[in-house]
Amino acid sequence: MKVLLRDDVAGVGRRGDIVRVAGGFARNFLLPEGRAIVANEGVGGQAEQMRRGRDLREAKDRGAAEAQATILAGATISVSARAGGGGRLFGSIGPVDVVKAIQAQKGIEVDQKHIVLAEHIKELGSFDVTVELFTGVATVITVEVTAAA
Repeated sequence: MKVLLRDDVAGVGRRGDIVRVAGGFARNFLLPEGRAIVANEGVGGQAEQMRRGRDLREAKDRGAAEAQATILAGATISVSARAGGGGRLFGSIGPVDVVKAIQAQKGIEVDQKHIVLAEHIKELGSFDVTVELFTGVATVITVEVTAAA
Protein backbone atom coordinates (compact mmCIF):
# COMPACT_ATOMS: atom_id res chain seq x y z
CA MET A 1 0.00 0.00 0.00
CA LYS A 2 1.36 3.44 -0.89
CA VAL A 3 1.05 6.13 1.78
CA LEU A 4 2.15 9.73 2.24
CA LEU A 5 3.92 10.13 5.58
CA ARG A 6 2.70 13.03 7.71
CA ASP A 7 5.42 12.45 10.35
CA ASP A 8 8.90 10.97 10.43
CA VAL A 9 8.58 7.22 11.03
CA ALA A 10 11.75 5.37 12.02
CA GLY A 11 12.71 2.71 9.51
CA VAL A 12 10.05 3.82 7.04
CA GLY A 13 10.67 7.40 5.91
CA ARG A 14 10.39 11.07 6.64
CA ARG A 15 7.56 13.58 6.50
CA GLY A 16 6.44 14.20 2.93
CA ASP A 17 7.78 10.91 1.54
CA ILE A 18 5.51 8.61 -0.44
CA VAL A 19 6.44 5.07 0.56
CA ARG A 20 5.15 1.55 0.00
CA VAL A 21 4.36 -0.29 3.26
CA ALA A 22 2.53 -3.47 4.21
CA GLY A 23 -1.24 -3.07 4.18
CA GLY A 24 -1.62 -4.19 7.79
CA PHE A 25 1.05 -1.77 9.00
CA ALA A 26 -0.73 1.08 7.24
CA ARG A 27 -4.26 0.11 8.38
CA ASN A 28 -3.34 -0.78 11.96
CA PHE A 29 -0.69 1.79 12.80
CA LEU A 30 0.06 4.59 10.35
CA LEU A 31 -3.49 5.59 9.34
CA PRO A 32 -5.20 5.37 12.79
CA GLU A 33 -2.34 7.26 14.45
CA GLY A 34 -2.59 10.02 11.83
CA ARG A 35 1.02 9.49 10.79
CA ALA A 36 0.14 8.84 7.14
CA ILE A 37 -2.60 9.20 4.54
CA VAL A 38 -3.35 6.94 1.59
CA ALA A 39 -1.38 8.10 -1.45
CA ASN A 40 -3.50 8.56 -4.53
CA GLU A 41 -2.83 10.53 -7.71
CA GLY A 42 -3.85 13.88 -6.17
CA VAL A 43 -1.46 13.77 -3.22
CA GLY A 44 1.77 14.65 -5.10
CA GLY A 45 1.43 18.42 -4.55
CA GLN A 46 0.77 17.94 -0.87
CA ALA A 47 3.87 15.72 -0.60
CA GLU A 48 6.04 18.39 -2.25
CA GLN A 49 4.70 21.06 0.10
CA MET A 50 5.42 18.85 3.13
CA ARG A 51 8.99 18.23 1.94
CA ARG A 52 9.59 21.97 1.40
CA GLY A 53 8.31 22.73 4.91
CA ARG A 54 10.48 19.95 6.34
CA ASP A 55 13.57 21.29 4.57
CA LEU A 56 12.96 24.85 5.80
CA ARG A 57 12.43 23.67 9.37
CA GLU A 58 15.59 21.54 9.23
CA ALA A 59 17.65 24.48 7.93
CA LYS A 60 16.38 26.66 10.77
CA ASP A 61 17.04 23.93 13.36
CA ARG A 62 20.52 23.29 11.97
CA GLY A 63 21.35 27.01 12.23
CA ALA A 64 20.18 27.12 15.84
CA ALA A 65 22.18 23.98 16.65
CA GLU A 66 25.32 25.43 15.08
CA ALA A 67 24.92 28.60 17.16
CA GLN A 68 24.58 26.51 20.33
CA ALA A 69 27.58 24.39 19.34
CA THR A 70 29.68 27.54 18.95
CA ILE A 71 28.80 28.62 22.48
CA LEU A 72 29.41 25.16 23.97
CA ALA A 73 32.62 24.35 22.06
CA GLY A 74 35.38 23.71 24.58
CA ALA A 75 33.23 24.82 27.52
CA THR A 76 33.87 23.46 30.99
CA ILE A 77 30.72 22.58 32.91
CA SER A 78 31.02 22.07 36.67
CA VAL A 79 28.87 19.50 38.44
CA SER A 80 29.09 18.90 42.17
CA ALA A 81 28.10 15.63 43.74
CA ARG A 82 28.51 13.85 47.06
CA ALA A 83 31.61 11.71 47.07
CA GLY A 84 33.15 9.20 49.42
CA GLY A 85 36.71 8.16 50.05
CA GLY A 86 38.86 7.59 46.99
CA GLY A 87 36.86 10.00 44.85
CA ARG A 88 33.95 7.61 44.22
CA LEU A 89 30.53 9.26 43.96
CA PHE A 90 27.47 8.29 45.95
CA GLY A 91 25.34 7.63 42.87
CA SER A 92 26.37 8.88 39.45
CA ILE A 93 26.24 11.79 37.03
CA GLY A 94 24.05 11.09 33.99
CA PRO A 95 22.73 13.02 30.99
CA VAL A 96 20.00 14.72 33.04
CA ASP A 97 22.58 16.13 35.46
CA VAL A 98 24.73 17.39 32.57
CA VAL A 99 21.69 19.04 30.93
CA LYS A 100 20.77 20.81 34.17
CA ALA A 101 24.34 22.06 34.60
CA ILE A 102 24.48 23.35 31.00
CA GLN A 103 21.17 25.17 31.52
CA ALA A 104 22.32 26.73 34.79
CA GLN A 105 25.81 27.74 33.65
CA LYS A 106 25.37 28.56 29.95
CA GLY A 107 21.63 29.24 29.66
CA ILE A 108 21.26 26.80 26.77
CA GLU A 109 18.39 24.32 26.52
CA VAL A 110 19.70 20.90 25.51
CA ASP A 111 17.66 17.71 25.41
CA GLN A 112 19.08 14.84 27.44
CA LYS A 113 19.05 12.55 24.39
CA HIS A 114 21.70 14.80 22.81
CA ILE A 115 24.21 14.07 25.59
CA VAL A 116 26.43 11.12 24.61
CA LEU A 117 27.80 9.23 27.61
CA ALA A 118 29.17 5.70 27.22
CA GLU A 119 28.29 5.19 30.89
CA HIS A 120 27.35 7.39 33.81
CA ILE A 121 30.17 9.26 35.54
CA LYS A 122 30.91 7.62 38.88
CA GLU A 123 34.02 9.41 40.16
CA LEU A 124 35.50 12.85 40.64
CA GLY A 125 37.53 14.44 37.84
CA SER A 126 37.31 15.86 34.33
CA PHE A 127 35.49 14.03 31.56
CA ASP A 128 35.00 14.85 27.88
CA VAL A 129 31.35 14.56 26.88
CA THR A 130 30.01 14.81 23.34
CA VAL A 131 26.87 16.87 22.75
CA GLU A 132 25.15 15.99 19.43
CA LEU A 133 22.81 18.92 18.88
CA PHE A 134 21.67 18.01 15.35
CA THR A 135 22.62 15.53 12.65
CA GLY A 136 26.22 16.39 11.81
CA VAL A 137 26.43 19.13 14.47
CA ALA A 138 28.30 17.97 17.56
CA THR A 139 30.71 19.49 20.03
CA VAL A 140 32.75 18.25 22.97
CA ILE A 141 32.46 19.80 26.42
CA THR A 142 34.45 19.08 29.57
CA VAL A 143 32.41 18.03 32.60
CA GLU A 144 34.30 18.80 35.81
CA VAL A 145 32.91 16.70 38.67
CA THR A 146 33.76 18.12 42.10
CA ALA A 147 32.90 17.00 45.62
CA ALA A 148 29.90 18.76 47.14
CA ALA A 149 30.53 20.54 50.39
